[in-house]
Amino acid sequence: MGIGALVTGLIFFFWQFLSWSMLNVHAAEFQYSPNQDKIIEALNEHITEDGSYMIPGLPPDASGAEHEQFMADMESKPWARVEYHKAYHVNMPLNLLRGFVLNFVTGLLMIWMLMNYKENNFMKTLLTSLAVGAIGYMNFPYLNSIWFEGNTIGYIVDVLVAWGLSGAFLGWWLNR
Repeated sequence: MGIGALVTGLIFFFWQFLSWSMLNVHAAEFQYSPNQDKIIEALNEHITEDGSYMIPGLPPDASGAEHEQFMADMESKPWARVEYHKAYHVNMPLNLLRGFVLNFVTGLLMIWMLMNYKENNFMKTLLTSLAVGAIGYMNFPYLNSIWFEGNTIGYIVDVLVAWGLSGAFLGWWLNR
């Protein structure tokens, strides 16, 4: 179980590195604005706390009637979702370690699921792995894209490649 989870974790880890860096699969999520300095300046002037913001938005105590009016008034107008932080701090070694630990645990959970099958084979393992990846994709990135009109092509590529490669490896490893 440990070797299978280790290899699966490495498959996920290295795919994520390639996907987010060298291959730039997620380019649509990080578009450039030539006005970025002005935007950051305005955000820094008007937002006081780190957090996620829907702009425009309503105060937390808005009534149902205010929500309805807001939705009607917003139709066809500009809006933004903003992840705002007062300062940029990255601890790359810790982030990489945390990412790999999550990838390893993902491998352990996948193997645990697969080992509960009474009968298993390569194709069942591969398809189960792809199904688990698809469930994760549909439940988070894709569902958010429905509501917030985001681009999730990078995530579906990640599912197909990372979960497909992991499933193929586990299909071979667990059924030797």
